[in-house]
Amino acid sequence: MLLPSFNFKHLLSLYKSKHPEESQLVNSFEEFLSSSPHVFERSHPPGHLTGSCMLLDPTHQSGLMTHHKKLLRWLQLGGHADSEQNLYEVCMNEALEESGIDNIEMLYLEILDLDCHRIPARELEPSHFHYDVRFLLQAPHTEFKISEESLELAWVSLGDKKWEQEASLKRLRNKTLIQLKNLND
Repeated sequence: MLLPSFNFKHLLSLYKSKHPEESQLVNSFEEFLSSSPHVFERSHPPGHLTGSCMLLDPTHQSGLMTHHKKLLRWLQLGGHADSEQNLYEVCMNEALEESGIDNIEMLYLEILDLDCHRIPARELEPSHFHYDVRFLLQAPHTEFKISEESLELAWVSLGDKKWEQEASLKRLRNKTLIQLKNLND
């Protein structure tokens, strides 16, 4: 799929207009984005931007979750930008790398959700923040391959309690359901 150009500031502005209750969070993303030219790099000490997604099955009934090897939690697919400033590309690449599914499509070209969370210190890596930008994607089929980053992958019904184990996952699922309704109206 050929992706349109990525204008992060514009997408943040659109997100803020649709989610005024999250203005403070959007402001923190805008401030972080303008704080350093290195915010897309994993080596940036305070934190960095990441891209993740709700990857839906073709019927839009389930999302693919990973049992993350390092964090030992069930999460959505996603990962580090590693200097790539086009977070559409980051999100699509992470979905492919973590699932082995090719021909994934973006269902919604705006930001679906934003989340800022602290990553605990590990071995040689100090504690830092992930400024996670989340998008809505669709897989063309349900066959996947488990990557080295995951203990397990599973298609999880959007009604399943796994989506409610953390506030950010529940919010991601709820925004997905709203967006699916909007796309179908």
